[in-house]
Amino acid sequence: MCGIVGYVGKRNAYPILIKGLHRLEYRGYDSAGVALLNPQGTLHIYKAKGKVADLEAVAKGKDTTGTIGIAHTRWATHGEPNEINAHPHYSESEQLAIIHNGIIENYAVLKQGLMQHGYSFKSETDTEVLIQLIEYTKNKDRLELKQAVQLALSQVIGAYAIAILDKAHPDTLIAARKGSPLVVGVGKDEYFLGSDASPIVEYTDKVIYLEDEEIVVLTQGKEPEITTIDNVPKTPEVKTLELTISQLEKGGYPHFMLKEIFEQPHTIADAMRGRVNTEMEKIRIAGFIDNKERFMNAKRIIITACGTSWHAGLVGMYAIEEFAEIPVEVEYSSEFRYRKPVIHPDDIVIAISQSGETADTLAAIQMAKAKGAFIFSICNVIGSSIPRLSDSGCYTHVGPEIGVASTKAFTAQVCVLIMLAMLIGRAKETLSAERYRALVHELERIPDKISTVLKQNERIQDIAKEFRYALNCLYLGRGYNYPIALEGALKLKEISYIHAEGYPAAEMKHGPIALISQAMPVVVIAPRCSTYEKILSNIQEIKARKGRVLAIVTEGDEEVSKISDFVMTIPETEECLTPLLSVILLQLLAYHIAVVKGCDVDQPRNLAKSVTVE
Repeated sequence: MCGIVGYVGKRNAYPILIKGLHRLEYRGYDSAGVALLNPQGTLHIYKAKGKVADLEAVAKGKDTTGTIGIAHTRWATHGEPNEINAHPHYSESEQLAIIHNGIIENYAVLKQGLMQHGYSFKSETDTEVLIQLIEYTKNKDRLELKQAVQLALSQVIGAYAIAILDKAHPDTLIAARKGSPLVVGVGKDEYFLGSDASPIVEYTDKVIYLEDEEIVVLTQGKEPEITTIDNVPKTPEVKTLELTISQLEKGGYPHFMLKEIFEQPHTIADAMRGRVNTEMEKIRIAGFIDNKERFMNAKRIIITACGTSWHAGLVGMYAIEEFAEIPVEVEYSSEFRYRKPVIHPDDIVIAISQSGETADTLAAIQMAKAKGAFIFSICNVIGSSIPRLSDSGCYTHVGPEIGVASTKAFTAQVCVLIMLAMLIGRAKETLSAERYRALVHELERIPDKISTVLKQNERIQDIAKEFRYALNCLYLGRGYNYPIALEGALKLKEISYIHAEGYPAAEMKHGPIALISQAMPVVVIAPRCSTYEKILSNIQEIKARKGRVLAIVTEGDEEVSKISDFVMTIPETEECLTPLLSVILLQLLAYHIAVVKGCDVDQPRNLAKSVTVE
């Protein structure tokens, strides 16, 4: 969601901060701002509604000197997107400036108390309340800024990642986090700050991941000083980034989303690298091997996730129940955490999140862990919060996903879940050795089969022109491809703003069939599989009502192709692996429809990449 960048050093901070904000644009935002502090203690703040380019226009010709600074892209929560509500925010005296990701849940109570002490507020944000609280605490108790931050944060309910400047200390930046990520980049006589590593990687590959309720003081020429809110000293653990600049560039593609769709033959191979061994005909996942007995003895598996990751979890449910014969429940994290779910110590909770920072999923596994469940996470971002909180897990290793609408992260999550299901099933002997070996060999062929699917890109571009004026779309699938119908509909909604719904194909007769007409395209995922004859009947029901059908079929299919208006094909594969192929076509379809409609594909309106607030 919101993006944070900071710099402390000898260089001019402004170009570093602006470049960092551009690196974070993929997260989604509606305004941007920067605060610059020069050695004389002069603090300048520039803000703008809209894009980082609008901020640059505001700052052009103004004083942008200073070797220390903070910058922010805001995704609106409290208050509409405008210049006043944009970050950074001054304290009342304009002595302090703050940027903030997250939500202060008790901001209204804090604000009322501050107003009684004479404080006034210019914005509608919870962030301005926080900086006023810090200044009030600092002045009332005559504290140093770090102590005031510690005391103020102890009164806060909610999530935050903050960075603060103080005119009185023009060589120091203070940052803190709880429930929202913050990374410190360690350079030579300089420090960088980011919501993630993307603004940092250009300058250093050495980073410190702040833990919840930690505060860091970054002063030029000094070692980072890290303590907890309770003032317990912590020893910084410096790690090496695996991220590269080339992964953050478009590489000649018009959009990051298209680049990431076309990366999937490689990212699926990366997700399997070191795990799938066709010579030995086996799969190895360290997180499973180390906890094999836990998985074999599990009475139930609960998968918790949000959005696209939830759809991956549904595919995982089909695979685990088929191969391992363990009951699986797939829960929206946002609902799961607020129910009173019955969780037993022999349950396994699998948390899925691309960013590893999804607020609802993080809270859900905290609740499950407190009830004694074993937590296994599937995430992409190394060092993120969810893997650190988990008992075990597996990284997907697909590299940074910049496009807001997830593509390569989804297929890698599905791939990992299928491999995990195979491992559990083989360990329990509910999956035969022969079937297991066949699946291992077919998994190895999937990257090449994805490459074959991608060759239909130009044809899909032509099909997309037929769909550009659609107001509604229906996506149908059965079995393993029902979650793909949901995912395809979500992709279309996210980036083209066409209303779309995914349904199990058989459920069409229980309501949605009333919507069928020539004006509403129906996308049907109909590969040759165990339910092929059933879904063929569903297509005939649509055609009988003059519906237009775009079908995804197995290469060589004639029956479905003959009665469909448009056809896209996938190579023949194991039924459980068809989602890895069919979803590629739906990603391309959504992409090209959005492009032909003139939509902002990489940064769709109102959406954010990493949802770190509820």
